[in-house]
Amino acid sequence: MNVTEHQRPGVYSVYNTSSVTSGRSGSGSVGLAAVCAAGEAGKVYTLNSYEQAVSVFTENEAITGLIRLIFRNGAAKVYAAPVSEESGYAAAFAALEKIGDIRVVTCDSHKPSVQQVLRNGVKAASEARRERLGVVCNETGEAAAKLVERAGALNSERMVLVSSGGAEAAAALAGAIAGESDPAVPLGGMELKDITELETEWTDNDIDAMVLGGVTPLEATGGVVSVMRAVTTRTKTNDVEDPTWRELTTIRVVDNVIPGLRDALRLRFNRAKNTQQGREAIRSQVIVELEKKLDEEIITGYDGVRVSAVEDKPTVCLVEFQFTVAHGLNQIWLSASITV
Repeated sequence: MNVTEHQRPGVYSVYNTSSVTSGRSGSGSVGLAAVCAAGEAGKVYTLNSYEQAVSVFTENEAITGLIRLIFRNGAAKVYAAPVSEESGYAAAFAALEKIGDIRVVTCDSHKPSVQQVLRNGVKAASEARRERLGVVCNETGEAAAKLVERAGALNSERMVLVSSGGAEAAAALAGAIAGESDPAVPLGGMELKDITELETEWTDNDIDAMVLGGVTPLEATGGVVSVMRAVTTRTKTNDVEDPTWRELTTIRVVDNVIPGLRDALRLRFNRAKNTQQGREAIRSQVIVELEKKLDEEIITGYDGVRVSAVEDKPTVCLVEFQFTVAHGLNQIWLSASITV
């Protein structure tokens, strides 16, 4: 177990995954960094409603429209960090990185350099036990191959790149992710409210290339824009093709299970002894929490729950376990035998 060692008491965690492909707790918060002439650059504004955003930034600012889309699609709270110029995004992301209850971060920039900084901030916050996802936008007119290239440069299970719709679609999707209560339910088919059209209509070949290349395709039908299939930009591990983290539900389940266990253990074992009896109590609590996730169909199974003392570290115990994420349903195949 490779855990960065700190001296602060607490419950720490790491995780790894293996692929078995062989032969609204919803209403979360969204962090937003966007260019805005109003407001104070570098400051984070906590907003509980669109009306609050109007009072802070005025109705005419583009950031206010993005905040409206985030709320409209399901977020309970928005942490808005206005940016005066491109060089200010790094400070805005750094400020948002420190906030603990953000579930998703997005921005209004389609520039790869800015999106890389966002990815690094999301990764750093998640490693510091403030797990979150990042949602970024396309540049208008980008072809499928260019989008796949952009996703490949991000290559993170914590980053989502939308195929169309720009910053507005990214904001709407961020709100939808924050508002979804069941992490194992795929977002495919979910309507993005108040997004009514897209600049590009994709072919089946484009869609195949984007999904396999880490791009989340959107589609517009009859004035309704919806998510076709929600995937992350993580397509490779050490430059080797790896589909383990493709589905967005995978990292969302991990971010539900691991922090949930940390919180439960922190609450119940804040002052405990590192004895055999104490470790057995911890093991029992882990099983209780995993059984809850099993009942909620967030995981489909677990095994190997072990709690042991760490040699040469008398105040530390190691909790080990395995679990299988519940997969969303993306396709139904019909096979019919017809007699004439």
